[in-house]
Amino acid sequence: MTTGDDFELPTPAFLFDLDGTLIDSVYQHVIAWRNALSEVGIDLPVWRIHRRIGMSGGLFVTALQREMGLRLATEQADQLRELHAREYIAQLDSVRPLPGAAELLRALTEWGVPWAIATSGSARVAKPALEMLGLPQDVPLITRDLVQRAKPDPDLFLAAARRLGAQPQHSMVVGDSVWDMLAARRAGALGVGLLSGGYGREELERAGSYRVYQDPADLLQHIDEVGVRQPL
Repeated sequence: MTTGDDFELPTPAFLFDLDGTLIDSVYQHVIAWRNALSEVGIDLPVWRIHRRIGMSGGLFVTALQREMGLRLATEQADQLRELHAREYIAQLDSVRPLPGAAELLRALTEWGVPWAIATSGSARVAKPALEMLGLPQDVPLITRDLVQRAKPDPDLFLAAARRLGAQPQHSMVVGDSVWDMLAARRAGALGVGLLSGGYGREELERAGSYRVYQDPADLLQHIDEVGVRQPL
């Protein structure tokens, strides 16, 4: 007869957002969007921009058009996204890994816990972060270029789970924004929120986060709380 002790759940997979979760880049993205918008004659307060960081560039532009009553042609929307990428890349020298990010990924690797990175950014914008984190270029990285829809749709995290051969329901999404948590819920994964992107604890919890930590270092210190057993 099989007992409860004989049944072992799969090792949870970790699906990490990038900006504001592993690297301290949220405000560089805010400034990049502000500068890009300014170049096309749109003046938008930075706080409104911050509330949209984590969404895909396409959804950002769609939300912008709705909120400001604008109608941008496809070419103008594409131009905005290109300007944002250019402005962000110009600020890369000021982007740093968040405290504990490299150590957390290294620890999970040593413990045999699968993980991947899933970001709403393009590969061109995201790949420089791998070097910052001391990661090889062949780590599991899902970018906006590889899926049909970005956050808050679940496509990025579903693709990341597939890349690892993991089931979404046995995965944990680690992110810093409400868009990450909403995408996690729609993917059927547990959401773990980090405060390092500027969203508050209550906002993340309302969006579905079942644990909230300060940053990757804080998550690593409390890794047992999300079901990771360290080898003896």
